[in-house]
Amino acid sequence: MHSEPPCSNCFFCTMNEPEPSVRRAKLSQCFKEMPLRDDQEHVLVLSGLWNISMAQPDDPEFPALGIFECMAKLIHRGITDQNWLLRGQNIYIPYYAAHVIGSYTMDNPQFAEKAVKSGVVLPLMELLRGKMSWVEQRVAVRALGHLASHEKTFEAVVVHEVEIISLAMEIVSNCLEVVYKEFVGIKARKRPKYHCDLLTRGVGELELQSRKAEEWASQLQCWSLYLLNCFASKERGLTLICNTEFLNNLCGMWGGLVNLTSPAGIGLLRTLCSSKTGRKNVANSRQVMESLCNVSRSSDDWQNIAIDCLLLLLKDPETRYGVIDIAASSLVDLVELRSLGESKMVGETISQTLLQDYYKIKFGFLKLKNQEAEKALEELWELRVENIKRDKLMSEQDMKERQALVGKLKKQGNQKFWTGKIEKSCKIYSKALELCPLNFRKERIVLYSNRAQCYLLLKNPAAAISDTTRALCLSGTVSPHSKSLWRRSQAYDMKGLAKESLMDCLMFINSRIKSEHTKRVRIPYYAARMINKQMSATWLFANAKSKLCIKKEKTVDEYESKGEYQLQEMMDAKNMGFPDMPTILEDPKAEKRWKKR
Repeated sequence: MHSEPPCSNCFFCTMNEPEPSVRRAKLSQCFKEMPLRDDQEHVLVLSGLWNISMAQPDDPEFPALGIFECMAKLIHRGITDQNWLLRGQNIYIPYYAAHVIGSYTMDNPQFAEKAVKSGVVLPLMELLRGKMSWVEQRVAVRALGHLASHEKTFEAVVVHEVEIISLAMEIVSNCLEVVYKEFVGIKARKRPKYHCDLLTRGVGELELQSRKAEEWASQLQCWSLYLLNCFASKERGLTLICNTEFLNNLCGMWGGLVNLTSPAGIGLLRTLCSSKTGRKNVANSRQVMESLCNVSRSSDDWQNIAIDCLLLLLKDPETRYGVIDIAASSLVDLVELRSLGESKMVGETISQTLLQDYYKIKFGFLKLKNQEAEKALEELWELRVENIKRDKLMSEQDMKERQALVGKLKKQGNQKFWTGKIEKSCKIYSKALELCPLNFRKERIVLYSNRAQCYLLLKNPAAAISDTTRALCLSGTVSPHSKSLWRRSQAYDMKGLAKESLMDCLMFINSRIKSEHTKRVRIPYYAARMINKQMSATWLFANAKSKLCIKKEKTVDEYESKGEYQLQEMMDAKNMGFPDMPTILEDPKAEKRWKKR
């Protein structure tokens, strides 16, 4: 300790030093001394460093002058010296320090190497173990994910492979319950004040605190999944990650409406499907397969990833036929999908993958376990082979006659529908679809959508999902058929699949807003009611709230690791409060990491 502490604003004074060499020397000395001093203004310096690291993450000056070693020592001191941590505003320092490390190492492998050499991994591991709270875990897992994403620094992280994977899986599985129990689900006066300050910059009301806590909880889960993804992409720790219960829960893990930029659970499944071990475990879980089928036939932003997963499983001879038994019926609905995002000829790829050895089934050399899967492949063969041959042999006059007949049948079906003869109407629409040439896309869209409405009234949501998906594939993703979106939303609601229903309903409203005919029309009441219902069901903390109500008389043991959350106990013991502190803004580059991988 210094007998006479230097100027409390020495860092800021040094930043104004005009001479570059003097400035660098003073900054280097400042980084060395900061962890040793008991300066109550440290948190202002850390806040300033955070702003600089976010605004100029590629600036090499601070990394070259020892900022990583300084941040590592500050985190270590916060964890080991409780008296220092709870003095003044020091409680904020480990959070800012971990965030600074993550910001500099996000996109810069050289900075990541310097950080590892400066010893940041072990202090970050302590935060990951829960030595403070979920708020510090969030930035620690973010920083470790960035270190694990670079080739040269991955080895420093993989030294702790088993523990990191176990902790990350535990966080992924339990963090929403923890955040709800520790913050969202308790009265405002009981919430840790420094958490409130960090979340809202010290000026937020209760509603803003809860909204930001939801956003941060989602990020904690998604960044933990990203960390696991770094291991899975290098085929490390697959036996741990491919735990059956964990896999079953992955498809239900999504960023929610507060974090749509992360593929979350389905992104990790896509990585697992790139390895033989991963494919075997994914294919063996019927729950995962059914979830992938649902996402592949939805308006989910990650629909393309779900399709990729299924195609990878179909291309592996060891998982192919088991997957066909479960997924063939769903994938056949997508065979007329032309493009999806940057992917072209999606439907054609699905058709070729499904039919590559269909002759074995057609001629009796191979028998599938599922009769419905065989029927689906037979239907696909008719659609993509026999019907194309039929249409090529038809003359122009035949085409006109067929079009007139299809139109007549559609009218008959409509008449039966409006007189309440739903089953007869459904059969007439089916007959019209059999006769309709493939290039009459508009007519087929209407017929599929009308038949889907019949299935809804007949309480057959699975068939309604199939027909609406076919109609939407024919209409394309640029201008989707709005009625089919609404009808599929209703069908998913009937099946209890709230997320898929919500996404389709949002797309339905979006398509009406963009439409020239309905863009000035208000959002329909029935759609607004559906959105309210499904947003409540898909609320990030819905399951956590339900579980807490069931276990409210019991103590929930979220983390069994040695570093179970200790900070709240320390603060309760001291009965401490902290003055208002500004928080951070969210990381503007966070979404890039998933996209790059």
